[in-house]
Amino acid sequence: MIVTLTANPSLDRTVELEGALEPGAVQRAVSTRQDPGGKGVNVTRALRASGVESVAVLPAEPGDPFLAALVAEGVPCRAVPISGAVRTNLTIVDAAGVTTKVNEPGPVLDAEAQARLIEVTAEAAIGADWLVLAGSLPPGVADDFYVRVVDAVRAAARRAGATAPRIAADTSGAALAALVADGVGIDLIKPNAEELAELTGASDEAALEAGPDDAIALARSIPTDRVRASLVTLGAVGAALVTEEAAWFARAPRVVPRSTVGAGDCSLAGYLVAAVEGEAPAGALARAVASGAAAVALPGSAVPTRDQIDPARVVVTEVAGLPAGDRQ
Repeated sequence: MIVTLTANPSLDRTVELEGALEPGAVQRAVSTRQDPGGKGVNVTRALRASGVESVAVLPAEPGDPFLAALVAEGVPCRAVPISGAVRTNLTIVDAAGVTTKVNEPGPVLDAEAQARLIEVTAEAAIGADWLVLAGSLPPGVADDFYVRVVDAVRAAARRAGATAPRIAADTSGAALAALVADGVGIDLIKPNAEELAELTGASDEAALEAGPDDAIALARSIPTDRVRASLVTLGAVGAALVTEEAAWFARAPRVVPRSTVGAGDCSLAGYLVAAVEGEAPAGALARAVASGAAAVALPGSAVPTRDQIDPARVVVTEVAGLPAGDRQ
């Protein structure tokens, strides 16, 4: 079982255009779709599409259309009532696959709602294999929110006499920095190039996306008592996995892109599928990259099924160098 926490879920509306996006012009859409989203929700959807049990924890008022969308898709969830509607995010995809996103901020979570969300997450995570902390924090939530979640989850596991779940974090900015700086000990982070550059203070995001070497070096600079492994997604280039023992790079297979929305979430889900099924790190990286590539070939924030994912198309190469956390 894998539990995901999405503190700021969204209804993801995707509009596909027949040509290029022209600001200020009136354009016709060739298709539209709406999916329940938010990073953790997407991870749960992708896990279940690959046959792995998962439940999504999130804030949403009873009767919110977002919950109806989850029910329609058969996504198990534990919703904490809040005041305010789940946000709607808009994605515009042109004929070349170029994506433009407009994300709403989301409703404010007051102290009571935050406490209840932490409590429900801790309850749901007892006995789970992994807990995924995913996405941005909504208005009103302090940067250390995910740190408080991890503390509560581990305390609940101790009280229940259970093994605490491994922790994966797919967030960014101050929320990710707080998790790493606090030293709570995260099992996995999944930054993209921009998020890794921001976390480590690097200045050249473009260099990170040009190839894996700089990204791997930065991931190796993160102390392993804070982050045990980093899955760094590099867009169309592929992804790198850095652990305490070694590092690997996998180049993404070529696909005809339809939408990049949720591709990183599907990559994380692919890694977790492999992890719970006992795959070695290189195999987990291959499944992660194959899952992300399969998602890019689908419309909107649709997630691939297991039979649409082909890790055999992905070549994984071990990268020589110092182990994680040993670079000076």
